[in-house]
Formats: sequence, structure tokens, C-alpha cells
Amino acid sequence: MYKLFFRLFFQRMDPEQAHYLAFRWIRTAARVPVLRTFVAAVLAPRHAELRTEALGLRMHGPFGLAAGFDKNAVAVDGMSMLGFDHVEIGTVTGEPQPGNPRKRLFRLVSDRALINRMGFNNEGSLAVAARLASRRPVFRTVVGVNIGKTKVVPEDEAVHDYVKSAERLAPHADYLVVNVSSPNTPGLRNLQAVDHLRPLLTAVREAADRAVTTRRVPLLVKIAPDLADEDVDAVADLAVELGLDGIIATNTTVAREGLGLTSPPDLVQETGGLSGAPLKERSLEVLRRLYARVGDRITLVGVGGIGDAEDAWQRILAGATLVQGYSAFVYEGPFWMRALHKGLAARLRTSPYATLADAVGADARKAA
Repeated sequence: MYKLFFRLFFQRMDPEQAHYLAFRWIRTAARVPVLRTFVAAVLAPRHAELRTEALGLRMHGPFGLAAGFDKNAVAVDGMSMLGFDHVEIGTVTGEPQPGNPRKRLFRLVSDRALINRMGFNNEGSLAVAARLASRRPVFRTVVGVNIGKTKVVPEDEAVHDYVKSAERLAPHADYLVVNVSSPNTPGLRNLQAVDHLRPLLTAVREAADRAVTTRRVPLLVKIAPDLADEDVDAVADLAVELGLDGIIATNTTVAREGLGLTSPPDLVQETGGLSGAPLKERSLEVLRRLYARVGDRITLVGVGGIGDAEDAWQRILAGATLVQGYSAFVYEGPFWMRALHKGLAARLRTSPYATLADAVGADARKAA
């Protein structure tokens, strides 16, 4: 039903307009008590066997909404209503910014992919922190906050910019993510180099600890799939060295070659980060490499190209405790999470593993 609706309606609309329209519908439904209860009952039935503990947090399951969909924390309850087990908002920058000029979001329908060059359009850390502080949750869910660099801030002042966001947002975050891997902010990916990343992560950790003294806010870093293997290893080693809580693998890719893309060439060559199905193999490869390096010492979050329950299950077997998605939601619609949870539960029941936690990294243990 949704796929027909998508072809007849959403596919004819500008992708960004369609996003905001769907966003309004989700937010509106979440504001109506009887309606949101009905929608959650239909779309988000819980499976006890999928309950997950990660980052010191308890979740209904392992699958969450990746950053980028809800940049300003305006639809956390709406996304929880649809079945996401955690919601990562952002990316939020130190200062508000409009992002890049439109048109900046493109659908590669035949490839089940998106290209975006949004440029961290958001209301800024002060406004988002105020919204989170005033939020009265309807559904219990874990809220992660993804922070990035304000575009106009020079690279040599990036640490201060991230620290400002961390101090404002950490009190309202169940976990905090340092995003150094978006391709749409000039110079941002340079911060993935260990010499830049070490002082940045250290400063953000100290800022979060200053801002929140009653608990430890878990801190993660999100990396790009375009990192060379030796750089993936270096980030993994740094994360262990600094006592980081987790790594999110991966963000969007700037690559186009070797992905088997079938969309029109002029569309494929649009600048920006590519997400969706073509990213699956490289994201899984990076995840496997990270798990081989860090094992169970750090929580790994698998994201990139996850389209169905089998994709999510493969990430878990490869070492991901948590899994996230975004692009497939655009194509699959509101019943996506219901199907994904049902499929994950079925795979767990027919597997040799008693719990989901037992399945994390099972493929790596078999190969050892």
C-alpha cells in the first residue's frame, strides 16, 4: 500500500518537501492521544526477546533512527510511535545555520538510495537544548544527540564549537555522538585524523562531564565509510585508549564507483553523501574490521544500507549491539519497523543464540 502511495504521490514531489510533509503527519499523529496509542499498537508491537542493553541504557530493541531525519528534536515521540527503539537527533551545531542551498536532497529510486548535501541545517544547540529540556515524553525511548561543527567556524576552532554544543546538550542526552564524518561541511572529515580527533574527543568528554555530574553520558564517534582500513584501525585504537563508549559505522559515502548504481548518471554525480542500499557492503566491512579490533570493549552501532531484518541481523552477527536506519524508511514507509522487528525476532528464535546479546559478534567468533 505504501509503495503504491510512494510512487503515485511522494515520488512526484521534491524529496525535501516530501520529507517535511511526512514529518508533519508523524508529529500530528503523535500529538493526538487516542490516535498515537492506536498507531503505536499497530506499528510498534514489542518483542520481549529483542530487549537490548547498550551504553548502560535499556531499550525495547536494538534498532534506532539514524541522525539526519529529526535534526531539531521535534518528532522524538512520533518516531518512537512508529517503532524505533532509540532516536538519534541532529546533527546539531553550535550555532544555527540554514544549510546548503536547495536543491540538496535527491532520490536514487532504482538504487534504493539517497544523496544529500543538506549541510547540517538546524536551529543550533541552544534552541535544541531548550526543546529537549521542555520535552514531556509520551513514549519511553532513548534519545541520542549527534553534534557537528558549525560551517563558518574555522577548523582550528572546531574543538570550542563542539564543546559548546556538548555543554548545552549533554544534560538532555541519553548518549552523545561526535560527528566528524559528514561530507557536506568543508574540512569536517579532516577531524577524523587521530591527531585531530584525540583532542576533540577528550575536550567533548570533559565538557559532558562538567555539564552532567550525576551520571556519565556515553560518548560515541561517527566515522565515514571512506576511511582507509588503516585509519579505521587507528580510530578503533584511539577509542579504546580514550575509554570511548562506542563507534557508529558508518556515515554516508562520497564514493560512486564500484557501487553498481543504475540511476541516471546526472543524478548519480550530484555532490553530497550517498546513503541507502549501495552502502551496505562497505559499511558491513568497516563494522567487521572495527569488531576485530575492539571486540566487546566498545559498543558498535551498525548503520548504512540496512533495508530489512536480514541486513540488521547480519550487522548484529558482525558485531553491532545497536543498528540504525534512515534511507530505507523513506522507501518502505511506516510499516518498516514492524516488519523489521518481526523478522529479527524470527531470526533469533531459529538461531543457536539464547539472546540477542549472544548473537553480537558471533560471526567473528566463528572465524577465530
